[in-house]
Amino acid sequence: MKKPQNKQLPKCPTGIKGLDEITGGGLPKGRPTLICGSAGSGKTLLSVEFLVRGATEFGEPGVLMAFEETESELTENVTSLGWDLVQLVKEKKLSIDHVYIDPHEILETGEYDLEALFIRLGCAIAEIGAKRVVLDTIETLFMGLSNASVVRAELRRLFCWLKSQGVTAIITGERGENSLTRQGLEEYVSDCVIRLEQRTAEELTTRYLQIVKYRGSSHGSNEYPFLIEEDGVSVLPITSIGLNHQVSNERVSTGIERLNTMLGGQGYYRGSSILITGMAGTGKSTIAAYFAQETCQKGERCLYLATEEAPQQILRNTLSVGINLNQFIEKGLLQFEAVRPTAYGLEMRLVKIHNWVKEFQPRSLIIDPMSNLNLNGNSQRTKAFFMRLIDFLKSEQITVLLTNLTAGGTALEHTDIGVSSLMDTWLEVRTTETNGERNRLLYILKSRGMEHSNQVREFLLTSQGIELIDVYLGQGNFLTGTARIAQKAREELEQINRQQEFEQKKRELESQTEILQAQIAALQVQLKTQYEMLNSMTKQAENHQQRLVENQEVMMKLRQGD
Repeated sequence: MKKPQNKQLPKCPTGIKGLDEITGGGLPKGRPTLICGSAGSGKTLLSVEFLVRGATEFGEPGVLMAFEETESELTENVTSLGWDLVQLVKEKKLSIDHVYIDPHEILETGEYDLEALFIRLGCAIAEIGAKRVVLDTIETLFMGLSNASVVRAELRRLFCWLKSQGVTAIITGERGENSLTRQGLEEYVSDCVIRLEQRTAEELTTRYLQIVKYRGSSHGSNEYPFLIEEDGVSVLPITSIGLNHQVSNERVSTGIERLNTMLGGQGYYRGSSILITGMAGTGKSTIAAYFAQETCQKGERCLYLATEEAPQQILRNTLSVGINLNQFIEKGLLQFEAVRPTAYGLEMRLVKIHNWVKEFQPRSLIIDPMSNLNLNGNSQRTKAFFMRLIDFLKSEQITVLLTNLTAGGTALEHTDIGVSSLMDTWLEVRTTETNGERNRLLYILKSRGMEHSNQVREFLLTSQGIELIDVYLGQGNFLTGTARIAQKAREELEQINRQQEFEQKKRELESQTEILQAQIAALQVQLKTQYEMLNSMTKQAENHQQRLVENQEVMMKLRQGD
């Protein structure tokens, strides 16, 4: 038996970055939505963008009925965002109606109703075939009225009338003291309620958006930071960021051949997070620059977020180690975004990074250094920021490299923000003081999912680039710098001395061998002589015996013996 599919509530897409994702597709179609907030929170701008996006992207004309700002004021205020309201009005895609109400001219007598407003708004809707309506702001309609029951009755009539027209409406309202709105009723009769808020902390102002209610639809209930940029409102959809992202087995080079060897011979994983920690002057930024160069040399884009140095200074400094990043900027492969941490809060920075990533489409991203973002001292918020950022970048398969400045006198294998557990690869660069000099060392603390070296390497910065050299490993210690060079020279001298001693011993043995061989030869000659003498004597004895026998035979014959 098939499971019946749930019928989805019709949605009206807003076209506003991030808002449609949070609301699950947009605002409730054909129903009123209340946007409430204090002055300066962005209610009017959000509402106007809803109309502009509807007219330009979705073919839905809209009516803007303003009770505070005139048509010319509204048009002028949004021109900087690239929205030409005058042209939209000429094309019958937008209708702007300013209704002036002076509370000092209102005299309470008889019954009060909004019938005239309904007629006026109905004509505007019919004239252009509007599908979207914005009323900005609702409090102005009831200014000067003290009868709360009348106000509430007319509010209900207004919301019911908008529903009857089949238009998707936004009504803006000022926030009350103990309620979302001043009348305290609008949030109950609205099908969707969005609260906007502007807060200032540590001298940094951040705007937040929250979906308070949404009848008939699931929605994100968190507070979402949003930014008013050059092209409109951008909302960061936090709820869309999670741990259900794809992983890659592809490896990307570090740009340093010996470091690639230490990382299993191939480098980092694509879409992984890399952390480089160390004190000032250890070479963290240089390692990051090599990675940026390697990314761009493969024809991929790299986004470099500098929080401490200006791009011009970084470009100059990298030239001293043989890296020319200017060429990649000219080719459009490398983009610097240098903004001090005090420019805006972490939420706004996260929104900015989202927008930069969507616009530039990088394959790798560098933040140098990330420790500067913790200047406000709230490590918990900073860690949450990096957690959301890393999850977002991993979901986009973007390799992120972070450098972290470690203060002197603190534990080296540590970050103030506490994000080391989020990292896939962690490189530590430190200095050691010996023989009156400071030498750099590099080693890998961890690298998930790959075989990697556990050896310490001496880290040299030269005009030709980075060199990773084997340190001298002794009994229980290691040597670097001139101590390593001196020890190497001593070992070479000892080797030469051993070689010379060996050669001397070899010559002595060869000489002794020659003497012994000569003595052996002489003995062999003497022995041969003795053998020859023995053979001669043997032959003489044999001859003597033979002659003796012959003489005896002759004598016997002479004696005529038997």
